[in-house]
Amino acid sequence: MADEKQRWLPLESNPEVMNKFVKELGMPGSWSYTDVFGLDPELLAMVPQPCVALLLLFPINDKYEQYRKDEEERIKEAGQKIAPKLYYMRQTIGNACGTIALLHSIANNQESIKPEKALKTFLENTASLDPVERAAYLEKDESIKVAHESSALEGQTETPSRDDEINLHFVALVHKEGELYELDGRKPFPINHGKTTTDSFLEDAAKVCKEFMARDPEELHFTVVALAQTG
Repeated sequence: MADEKQRWLPLESNPEVMNKFVKELGMPGSWSYTDVFGLDPELLAMVPQPCVALLLLFPINDKYEQYRKDEEERIKEAGQKIAPKLYYMRQTIGNACGTIALLHSIANNQESIKPEKALKTFLENTASLDPVERAAYLEKDESIKVAHESSALEGQTETPSRDDEINLHFVALVHKEGELYELDGRKPFPINHGKTTTDSFLEDAAKVCKEFMARDPEELHFTVVALAQTG
């Protein structure tokens, strides 16, 4: 869990808001976030290619928290493969999960995206840090904080207070060195979801999203956004 030293305004799962946010920080205009309208093949075919990350917004409830606890214990016991160059950071700021998911999606695709300005500076300065140190660095990064707060006020829905209890959470799904990873700053480590390739990533990541939904079939509050080259 975020240790709540700071609380930011929640970021809306809205590609227009996300794109303005990351472009202000230095993401090139040829890359952008776009809605994923469904996880079936014909709807996935509408997602621009190459697609290098999915962001999943999902509800946190007692059922999910029990699953998360069991998953953590299972991985600690069995172990898992983690790519050495995978960029991962913890979440220590309340309501910052949207920004952290955006950072995870960009950080693990820097060779393709080539971020500039504040994004480039943040990723260069945190490259050699561990996940907890990266979280501490974000707490002090005024450029990202200011851009986040500005973007959080621009959504289509009424902006909740920073003190409201938010039960929706963002995670990022990325491909690194032939493996599919779930990156969630609330968890103590990344989650390896198995083999993937550049060509199969979107389909494989969609399967992981479907697994989230299948664990809570009566819940409707799921949203998926893709990071893709659009220009």
